[in-house]
Amino acid sequence: MEARTGIGRWIQGFEGIAEIAAQETPLHSFSEILAWLEDRKKNQHIQINQIPLEACQPWYYDHSEGVIRNPEGSFFRIGGMVSRDLGGNEQSQPIILQPEIGYLGIVCRKFGGVWHFLMQAKIEPGNINYVQISPTLQATKSNFTRRHGGKEPPYLSLFQHMRREDILVDQIQSEQSSRFWGKRNRNVIIKTEEDVPELPSHRWMTLDQIRACMRRDNLVNMDTRTVLSCLPYVFMMDSVGGYATPFASSMRAIRHEDMTEIYLRMNNYKMFHAPERHLVPLLSLPDWSFAEGAFRRRQGYPFQLIFCQLNIEGREVTRWNQPLFAALGQATFGLICRVREAQYEALVRVKPEMGCFDGAELGPSVQEEPGQAHCRDSVAKYFFDQLAKKDGVLTDVALSEEGGRFYHEQNRNVILLSRAEIEFDPDQYVWVTLGTLNAMTQINNCLNIQLRNLLMLLAMQSMTREERKTDDTDQ
Repeated sequence: MEARTGIGRWIQGFEGIAEIAAQETPLHSFSEILAWLEDRKKNQHIQINQIPLEACQPWYYDHSEGVIRNPEGSFFRIGGMVSRDLGGNEQSQPIILQPEIGYLGIVCRKFGGVWHFLMQAKIEPGNINYVQISPTLQATKSNFTRRHGGKEPPYLSLFQHMRREDILVDQIQSEQSSRFWGKRNRNVIIKTEEDVPELPSHRWMTLDQIRACMRRDNLVNMDTRTVLSCLPYVFMMDSVGGYATPFASSMRAIRHEDMTEIYLRMNNYKMFHAPERHLVPLLSLPDWSFAEGAFRRRQGYPFQLIFCQLNIEGREVTRWNQPLFAALGQATFGLICRVREAQYEALVRVKPEMGCFDGAELGPSVQEEPGQAHCRDSVAKYFFDQLAKKDGVLTDVALSEEGGRFYHEQNRNVILLSRAEIEFDPDQYVWVTLGTLNAMTQINNCLNIQLRNLLMLLAMQSMTREERKTDDTDQ
């Protein structure tokens, strides 16, 4: 018999999680979960006013450093970045400087033989609907070391003192590299047998209930999505997420040649084609200036920098000011899939981004920011043509980006099943099995956050019969 240590015990944990969908009696019905979220939203006082930088104390522009910051230098700073490719073409923009690694942690436990995840109804200043389903713990290092002088985040000790045998996921993964400079967070899922009580802000939910919420616009936040995307389905022996789906066998199929091809392209880019990037004073950025209380690009850009006065109950600190990046339109992230030899494959590409920790990561088939429609290649043109005809669309949902740094940024996430041959540049795109991508998700800084989120949506795309009945009833 195999000793349950090392990889054996690790896989045993995932086999346990594979029982998730065997639920008959969740602690809370789906209707109760939705009512709880609505109640949290109604019973919170939330007031957000846009103000000029001069009124956004303690934040100010530090001329000596060339950044917007607070006096303590905590949380984050905002500087300028310039990128110059090998052809001499330049791109410049503001960028968030936040080198510290925070916790994105979810704790799970069995109730009556059913796995539940402790989820938070978290209020974020930039959330389009204020309250969204968040991980058990979502805290920057400045938060959990209490640099803001507020209360300690609840359930922090569960993650600060986690035992090796309880860890199901523990990875350092990237954030939005088009907005952050090298930002990463620690994505963690741990299991417990202890009595962990619910706070008014938290509820135990089954994975099926989280999946049902995922099909509703802007209900599950980005941090929950990135943590769940790290679930190693490739190690789950009997089924994906505990139930049969069309993608189950594909999620377990790792092709070595796929991984070799991906690393060849990614490493060649980093070694021979990566642009020169350097930080510059924010106010030195060409074509960027203050106008109407915001810092924006004169000729338009996917986002602008705004400054806000915030009054929000239910957080460690209830009143504060801060800068936020505000989207100027809706981005579209799309994943094109196909079936070959009974295996699902996804069309992916090496995606360089301005602030990427290592220059480039693997990205989805389509990653189009607002205003970039003129840059569409053959893959993007095919994707948007099929989307307009609603041909092969498996998932089409609007989901928010992280509300602690971004204001009202919601993006369209689409998964499309193609039955036709697609023309593409073989130097840019490659078909990869879902299992290969899931295996690479277990490695830090390989897949960007847009691709990880789309793969998580794909893994959760099929509904169990019971969930479908519940979801239809509660619409």
